[in-house]
Amino acid sequence: MAGGESVSAFVPSSRSSFGKVKTALSMVSTSPPVTASSTSEEEWSPDSWRKKTPFQMPVYEDQEELQEAVEKIRKSSPLVFAGEVRNLQDQLAKCTMGEGFLLIGGDCAESFDEFNILHVRDTFRVILQMALVLTFGSALPVVKVGRMAGQFAKPRSEPDETIDGVSLPSYRGDIINLEEFSSSARKNNPENMVRAYHQSAQTLNILRAFSTGGYADISRLQAWNLDFVENTEEGSRYRKFATKVDESLRFMKAIGVDTTSPQFQQTDFFTAHECLLLEYEEPLLRVDSTTGQWYDTSAHLLWVGERTRQLDGAHLEFIRGIGNPLGVKISDKCTPEELLEIVDTMNPDNTPGKLTIIVRMGAEKLRKHLPGLIEAVQKEGKHVLWMSDPVHGNTRKTSNGFKTRDFDNIRAELRAFFDVHDEMGTHPGGVHLEMTGEDVTECVGGFSGVTEETLKNRYNTSCDPRLNGAQALEIAFLMAERMRVRTGLPPLE
Repeated sequence: MAGGESVSAFVPSSRSSFGKVKTALSMVSTSPPVTASSTSEEEWSPDSWRKKTPFQMPVYEDQEELQEAVEKIRKSSPLVFAGEVRNLQDQLAKCTMGEGFLLIGGDCAESFDEFNILHVRDTFRVILQMALVLTFGSALPVVKVGRMAGQFAKPRSEPDETIDGVSLPSYRGDIINLEEFSSSARKNNPENMVRAYHQSAQTLNILRAFSTGGYADISRLQAWNLDFVENTEEGSRYRKFATKVDESLRFMKAIGVDTTSPQFQQTDFFTAHECLLLEYEEPLLRVDSTTGQWYDTSAHLLWVGERTRQLDGAHLEFIRGIGNPLGVKISDKCTPEELLEIVDTMNPDNTPGKLTIIVRMGAEKLRKHLPGLIEAVQKEGKHVLWMSDPVHGNTRKTSNGFKTRDFDNIRAELRAFFDVHDEMGTHPGGVHLEMTGEDVTECVGGFSGVTEETLKNRYNTSCDPRLNGAQALEIAFLMAERMRVRTGLPPLE
């Protein structure tokens, strides 16, 4: 928080797995089921999206190269499995019913150059810290999902970028082209999809090891503190908080609770990314042999963005036919009528846990538009999980040319999100953050003390600005305090 503002500023003025990686995972096949069911009046198939209008999709010069890359991916192993995906949907169903909270966090866009085990580990452990704080604050289980192992592609406002009079195609994420401003780097290269697949496989292996191999053991919660966070205000708060949890664990041991069981030493951790590059997603479709349902095995959860959620578009057509839990991002441009059509398209059976609505508007617009959207969904009896994305609607450019986000504005949008749900009597079910475990200086404000003048120190993003580990942890404490107010619990000390 800028200016050392107290944590209570987030509280209203009046109090009104990785699927645990089971040994018997559902097998998948690339063959279609014997009987295929349609999710709408028009029959769905893995390539029916090609009959619709594509938005934000790259054009590849060499179609033969594209098909070679697609076939390599099609013949590769699935990255996630149907049993894991169903486990996530079961947990999201509880969140939808007010019995849990969904936390999604990770990079704006993964890159080839930045990939290493330490980068994955540091983001993973910040999410563990945040989830622990949120669980303590809300007295609810927190579903942990990383924007990892597939979050490569990014939509762009303009097709081209001009520097010093030279125009080249915009950078669309490493899975499509590269950031370097040269004609060779900015060429859409289908082989990048294969490279992204293999990096995603490595990332998933690392996350599976961390989530089930002892790193997530709750008795190690003191060790989760990042080195650069250790000496900050939030690092100090986390240490005090961790001491309380340690005391609780000792008490549980004393009364005979087995704290060496998997519930204490392992955690479910899932992955998600924006379903944007359909040439990559389609060859990763597989049929679950136990249900006959198609799944996109590139991630456990996929969402459609604000720029690609057109009702007659290719992305909504592709995503409506898969068995994964889905998300859709909406801004103030979305009307209640449009939202209901989207909900019916993405979740025609009204299944709890199937659909998450990710709200990104900015605080003022959210207070104005979100109540009407919630009211429309409630009136029709639709089961959706409401989630806040408080970063995307708060991006600006500084006078010295850096794209940044103000911590105060992020906090204000989160507060507005909780306020509206309090007023509507509905469940604020999750938060979606662009963040990293690294000590970057990309977003200004908060106790971390990043200013416009210090942005240049460690501005490492190749895309949009991310909260650093200290700022992300501060957000978690703010939400935990607010949740304790909702549940009538005393404040965190």
